[in-house]
Amino acid sequence: MTTTLIEANSIESLLGKEAEDLLTYKAKVPTDLLHLPGPDFVDRIWLNSDRNPQVIRNLQLLYSTGRLAYTGYLSILPVDQGIEHSAGASFAPNPIYFDPENIVRLAIAAGCNAVATTLGTLGIVSRKYAHKIPFIAKINHNELLTFPNQFDQVLFADVEQAWNLGAAAVGATIYFGSEHSTRQIQEISRAFKRAHELGMVTILWCYLRNNAFKQDKDYHLAADLTGQANHLGVTIEADIIKQKLAENNNGYGAIAKATGKSYGKTDERVYTELTTDHPIDLTRYQVLNCYSGRVGLINSGGATGKNDFAEAVRTAVINKRAGGSGLISGRKTFQRPFEEGVKLFHAIQDVYLSPDVTIA
Repeated sequence: MTTTLIEANSIESLLGKEAEDLLTYKAKVPTDLLHLPGPDFVDRIWLNSDRNPQVIRNLQLLYSTGRLAYTGYLSILPVDQGIEHSAGASFAPNPIYFDPENIVRLAIAAGCNAVATTLGTLGIVSRKYAHKIPFIAKINHNELLTFPNQFDQVLFADVEQAWNLGAAAVGATIYFGSEHSTRQIQEISRAFKRAHELGMVTILWCYLRNNAFKQDKDYHLAADLTGQANHLGVTIEADIIKQKLAENNNGYGAIAKATGKSYGKTDERVYTELTTDHPIDLTRYQVLNCYSGRVGLINSGGATGKNDFAEAVRTAVINKRAGGSGLISGRKTFQRPFEEGVKLFHAIQDVYLSPDVTIA
């Protein structure tokens, strides 16, 4: 196994005043209800599934690449922000990434399990790199050039194109809760079915999107709502779920109260027996909704800021201790000098390699 580059006390230092709480907390839901990551994860979970041998092979490839190889954890570089947030907003802080090759170079230098990016980025360098690091081809996007800006994930590529450029997996986003979600669910369900037929892994960005979810708090980050989005995602056979880290809870109740209308269905035991306000419990509820961890949950790293190293390590600690399967970090890494991006990835990976960061 690859050794860590930072010691446990460095992780504690980055966590600051939260260190003891995050590193020693005992989760509300016991681990014996979960299927946890480990070196045998693909054999233990996926051999009894309906996935064909080529999908199993590509799943094992993802879990066998980079610094986290054979641990059951994933560290992925996602760069679809050139479309999702515009190329100028995304790459002006570090213009080398207007050149797609540098995106792939960063993922390799950082020891990532895979690189997730657009059809165009992967297609223009596929012959040079498809055999050097697993490709995840993101097939749908939201674009911000239409006026007024609209928010809808639309297909930019098809599954056959991803397969032809050598992708090991396809990725897609669904805006659950949006006015377009029904169409997106149907489109991506069909795309994932075809991806599995061709032997590719499926990864779903299970994001919420509805103005009603912003009330006294941003309930796009509620554990109960993101958990349900995860549950919908695994229902259409996503093999890996990407979700934002939960920051609050009881989105169902808050939205119903704010709008004066009945909304969805939940159970009081979600809030009394399955969760608390602790971030590890909130994330564990996300894991529970990924078929109790049978489908790996990777949390997103979020936007860049002043304390990227501390924030990234904090997210990784919460994800790992909750029973998650890794981190997918984009802007925090590529919006800084190349070598700093590599170091930030290593800081994240060291959390998953550290025996001192245990499952809560």
